[in-house]
Amino acid sequence: MGEPSTIRVFQTAEHHCGYWPDRIARDLVLDPSDPMLPALYSPALAMGFRRSGHHVYRPNCVGCQACTPVRIPIGRFAPSRSQRRCLARNADLQVSVHPARRSDETFALYRSYVGARHAGGGMDDPSHQDFDAFLACDWSPTSFLEIRLGQELLAVAVTDVLSDSLSAVYTYFSADHAARSLGTFAILAQIEHARREGLEYLYLGFWLDGHPKMNYKQTFRPLQLLVDRDWRDFAL
Repeated sequence: MGEPSTIRVFQTAEHHCGYWPDRIARDLVLDPSDPMLPALYSPALAMGFRRSGHHVYRPNCVGCQACTPVRIPIGRFAPSRSQRRCLARNADLQVSVHPARRSDETFALYRSYVGARHAGGGMDDPSHQDFDAFLACDWSPTSFLEIRLGQELLAVAVTDVLSDSLSAVYTYFSADHAARSLGTFAILAQIEHARREGLEYLYLGFWLDGHPKMNYKQTFRPLQLLVDRDWRDFAL
């Protein structure tokens, strides 16, 4: 791990929260130009950081600690009944792992997804440069888990691959197959990929108690939450 105390940590200016629009947020960001960043990425995940584009960050908001880092311990995970149904429903899909490179196909699906999900939010008309800058960077060990029905690309799970873990960066999928629950299936596919590779954890970013877009994360059990610098099993 080298000398982690030598890396610089910056604090961003205050900005509008992406989860709760009536709140103000700010982040801690590891120096994106530091050559040690690739080596520090894995331990940074264990300390609650996350990658977005070239930045490894964690929320550091005044008066709010709603964003809780979460991860799945792969060796202990067992799918729920509904997750087993999701696997059965998608038994006809194929999952393959590829380098994180933009193609006409992966970009077209991304453009369609953000246009439908984030209309008017600034992400709904992405350029090639937006795609590249958001999903990967030159030092990140990123793969695309491509999910297909025959030749048709249905979903892409953008996944960082570390020595002991995977980190789910972003997943996008076709709106024409809503009944398949492709978001859930993508996480199950990442869990299976981590299991095959002998990895310990799948990091799922942040969970926010009471936020409707985050409820799905607590359906994966056991789920660990980072609380007071200690990873603890989620308990109802």
